[in-house]
Amino acid sequence: MTTERTRNFSIIAHIDHGKTTLSDRLLEHTRTITEREQQDQLLDSMDLERERGITIKSHPVTMEYEAKDGQTYKLNLLDTPGHVDFSYEVSRSLAACEGAILIVDAAQGVEAQTVANLHLATDQELTIVPVINKIDLPSADLDMAHRQLEDILAIPAEEAIPVSAKMALGISDVLEAIVERVPPPSEVDDSYLRASVFDSVFNSFRGVVSYIRVFSGEVRRGSGIRMMSTGKTYEVKEVGVFTPKMEACDVLKTGDVGYLIANMKSSSEVKIGDTVTESRNPAAEPLPGFKEIQPMVFSGIYPVTTDDFEQLKLSMGKLQINDAAFQYSAESSAALGFGFRCGFLGLLHMEIVQERLRREYGMDVISTYPSVIYEVRKTNGEELLIDNPTFLPDPAEIQEILEPTVRAFIITPNEFIGDLIQLMTEKRGMVEHTETLDTSRVMLTSVLPLNEILVDFNDRMKSMTRGYGSMDYEHSKYQVAKLVKMDIRINEEPVDAFSTIVHKDKAQAHGRRLCKKLKEVIPQQLFKVPIQAAVGGSIIARETITAMRKNVTAKCYGGDITRKRKLLEKQKEGKKKMKAIGKVNIPQEAFIKVLKSSSD
Repeated sequence: MTTERTRNFSIIAHIDHGKTTLSDRLLEHTRTITEREQQDQLLDSMDLERERGITIKSHPVTMEYEAKDGQTYKLNLLDTPGHVDFSYEVSRSLAACEGAILIVDAAQGVEAQTVANLHLATDQELTIVPVINKIDLPSADLDMAHRQLEDILAIPAEEAIPVSAKMALGISDVLEAIVERVPPPSEVDDSYLRASVFDSVFNSFRGVVSYIRVFSGEVRRGSGIRMMSTGKTYEVKEVGVFTPKMEACDVLKTGDVGYLIANMKSSSEVKIGDTVTESRNPAAEPLPGFKEIQPMVFSGIYPVTTDDFEQLKLSMGKLQINDAAFQYSAESSAALGFGFRCGFLGLLHMEIVQERLRREYGMDVISTYPSVIYEVRKTNGEELLIDNPTFLPDPAEIQEILEPTVRAFIITPNEFIGDLIQLMTEKRGMVEHTETLDTSRVMLTSVLPLNEILVDFNDRMKSMTRGYGSMDYEHSKYQVAKLVKMDIRINEEPVDAFSTIVHKDKAQAHGRRLCKKLKEVIPQQLFKVPIQAAVGGSIIARETITAMRKNVTAKCYGGDITRKRKLLEKQKEGKKKMKAIGKVNIPQEAFIKVLKSSSD
């Protein structure tokens, strides 16, 4: 089929606005799948995706559609993830398209991620086809949706197509709009092969499967290719398209979206956004927009029983093969034993990795409090990137510490603005400006430290707005902050697993909370055990676990009081000696309880 009759498009929307349901209907309408193969969330292949109702990996599919003009068109759909943690995958998928279907929920209107995803699409200069979904709902308000399209997104309301993906209404209108409005892939004069890798998965029988979009030239089985970021060369074993299953074909030409299997052993050899070219006749320049994925959130992951360390190492290796954004390196802790320091794109990504470790590999793990990468400038001019409080230099050597920030877009009903501004102030955020969206909702744009929104920000924002608030964020710049390292000492001994980097003004409250929690979970000893939170040399919070006491005077009845005193003094001396030589062994359960309650 000619390039002129090829259309590459993506579907973008806020979470739960119906991306995956619409893609299911498009597959049915174009008869890409038979009735026997039909099922909900067809392109979501992982159990986790189906359970949570979210898309985690991009899924391409090629459809053939006979338009009203009698011509048959090849439509390549890229179903993208909607969550901010996977925004790099979204941007790479959009770079492989010429157009995007933007879905807006007829009942909920424009949400935070609708705005963020539209920004991504307009940055790539894509043709936008607006679709208003869920028109069958009793609460659907088409006038409101049209008004918001024009006022917030600056898209003419008459361009919007009313659709109900669930009831299969208006699906042919969407397909016609794709054919008419989305431009065909542009032809390039030269014949050099340039293909962009927008995703990759690992198949244990066939190795790495790279999802590619061919921008110029052609790639066929047996040809030699080169990855432009690494310079390594490979031989192509198979090329093909998704229908939605993998289907081998002879050649992928300009404008085609499909897969490529070469002799690659691990997914680290393929980088998302990289350019594939011929090894014998390579292109001079790679396609624009490639950048390495950098993790933003770090956490220690340890096996609950130390015997499982090797098994955990093996499981993480297998997981990384399927998820190039996940990074890990071995580390050890005096309290938790041997484990790994892991890097994630965000908190949802971290949750999904832990869930996959439990489910797919049967691993029981503990994770430490999540942290971010801090930039430390030392007095001697040296700059360090710190993701673990243990590696923070001595305070005397530090000139300043910078922390990463995010620009957050929060859409909320009017009556909750006061509560949200208070929450942002508590989280050291600053509201840049507010924008009225309609009679009942506003959008707050604010800058917040990434560290502050890691654990409970989204949950608190949702409960404050009774579930009506929505948030999306993009990474912003680093800024100077008054940060200190807080250590927890148990019986004068520092415990590295509980060390955190906190803001100076919040250290005391955080220290008190942690000390109180530890007092509940550490078992009593035969001597007093002080639990202290310390910043540098000064103690900022303290709790004491009282000593277990044996009643040594039980056998004394009547008689002289000095006899009882002598026994009590003897006990006192014994406790003093025990305190001097005694060690507090913190049981593993105590760590699990404290770290779990911190992350809750």
